[in-house]
Amino acid sequence: MSEPARFNSGREADGSAGNRSGHHAQKGYQMTSKKDWEAKQYVLFENERTRPVRDLLAAVPATDVKTAVDIGCGPGNSTETLAARLPGAAVSGMDSSPDMIEAARKRLPQFQFDVSDISTWDAPGPYDLILANAVLQWVPDHERLFPALVAKLAPGGSLAVQMPDNLDEPAHRLLREIAADGPWAPTLKGLERTVRYGAGWYYALLEPLCARVDVWRTVYHHPLAGGADAVVEWFKGSALRPFLAELDDAGQTAFLQRYRDAIAAAYPALADGTVLLPFPRLFIVATR
Repeated sequence: MSEPARFNSGREADGSAGNRSGHHAQKGYQMTSKKDWEAKQYVLFENERTRPVRDLLAAVPATDVKTAVDIGCGPGNSTETLAARLPGAAVSGMDSSPDMIEAARKRLPQFQFDVSDISTWDAPGPYDLILANAVLQWVPDHERLFPALVAKLAPGGSLAVQMPDNLDEPAHRLLREIAADGPWAPTLKGLERTVRYGAGWYYALLEPLCARVDVWRTVYHHPLAGGADAVVEWFKGSALRPFLAELDDAGQTAFLQRYRDAIAAAYPALADGTVLLPFPRLFIVATR
């Protein structure tokens, strides 16, 4: 599962950064230390991040799938799920993050993994299945991208997409507000995610190109032990990354502290200290 960005060819998002030496911020947060997606941060919540791809693949027609590719494969958790669902298929994966690809190769040495960017991916196909799990929200120009992916499908092949649909959730709203209000505001100006559309927009785009289009939305409620700190750690593996990558150590520390305080107010913990993190996701299975 991977999430490339508009900022560069990194996994979700990156940018130029100052001196990030790997020191720890307040509340035990580790600094963003390099301009690449870190597999070890992403897999902190691997079970929670993998559940949506299991749900997505359960809706994919599994007959006659001989070739399948996981675009934005991350550390290989989604590829592993894909291979288990389709044991007879030739499975491969790609991601724009070398760190993620290294982790995927170690995890699944029997499969081919390549460093590649979805926005410039020129493999002609045809594929019986293209899996894009939690990745296309970081790639621009969906009006062009989605038809281009469908064009790589064999007749009867499927494009299976899952994208977070949480930009209106408090965690993202607070992130945008804090980024716009502080000494870091000039540096972080313009770090916005790729424009997202609703289910109806994607259905209208894909329906003329496909024999069948299924679209649905699910809200997961992930129990995170550790309260606000755990919520911050979750988003350090995704939405926070492009913002932190632009800041030096002191800026990261201050930004994370403000974000943590805001998260604590927005997501009150249960009696045992657990936070139930609501996480809406949009699913699309488009069969050619």
